[in-house]
Amino acid sequence: MTIEETLPPPRRGLGLLLRLPYQALVARVQDGLAAAGYDDIHFAHLSVFQNLGDGARASDLAARAQITKQSMGYLVDYLAARGYVERVPDPADRRAALVRPTERGRAVDRTARLLIERLERECAARLGEDRLRQLRGLLHELLVALSEEDGPTADRVE
Repeated sequence: MTIEETLPPPRRGLGLLLRLPYQALVARVQDGLAAAGYDDIHFAHLSVFQNLGDGARASDLAARAQITKQSMGYLVDYLAARGYVERVPDPADRRAALVRPTERGRAVDRTARLLIERLERECAARLGEDRLRQLRGLLHELLVALSEEDGPTADRVE
């Protein structure tokens, strides 16, 4: 069965039409990381790298990734055990720890970013630069619209 056969009709299932391309991109990045020798990195771990920079507290990483502190702690523990990140004392507060990427972690981050850039070039080649730019604009508008406090709620749906 092809992906086209599993898709809903274009005028239905907006959530599904947003989720399925995202999942396809995720799978491609994860496959690329595995091919590059990082088969122990899964997409959930990338939320650490996306928010890490040169170092951050795990609680800040959790807030930025919009996941629980416990979930972020699990991800950081996993990555630390495999040498991708390390915990070091926070110079601003010795009671706290910073999570910092190791050289191995920076290498994964660089590889993931290159894979994402390649995927974006493929999307531009398939859709065309103008249509991809339009898609980005529409998705941004949708995000803003869905993020507005006065948007529709369950009790106001018509």
